[in-house]
Amino acid sequence: QVQLVGSGGGLVQAGGSLRLSCAASGTISVINTMGWYRQGPGGQRELVATITNGGSTNYADSVKGRFTISRDNARNTVYLQMSSLKLDDTDVYYCNAKGCSPLAPCNFWARGTQVAVSS
Repeated sequence: QVQLVGSGGGLVQAGGSLRLSCAASGTISVINTMGWYRQGPGGQRELVATITNGGSTNYADSVKGRFTISRDNARNTVYLQMSSLKLDDTDVYYCNAKGCSPLAPCNFWARGTQVAVSS
């Protein structure tokens, strides 16, 4: 099992920055990809950014050039640096970890952390 704890959300003005953190513990050796997703009221959970163990990254088009995902393997922590925040970035953000095996994939979620962008 893998436990994820996300933190760093809050209220920020448009154009500002926030950094989200997600610390993993437990059987972290099974993880090969970590990332962040977000979900608004009544909406679907959508990908924001992911990063593999090898450091390959993937971003939603809406955040490219503004958000940066990184990981500190020594601390088993993934970060999402969010800059030039827009009102549309207001959502609950969820840290995710995927891994295990192709035939038996595993998927873990942290509790959401609220990001609110004000005008």
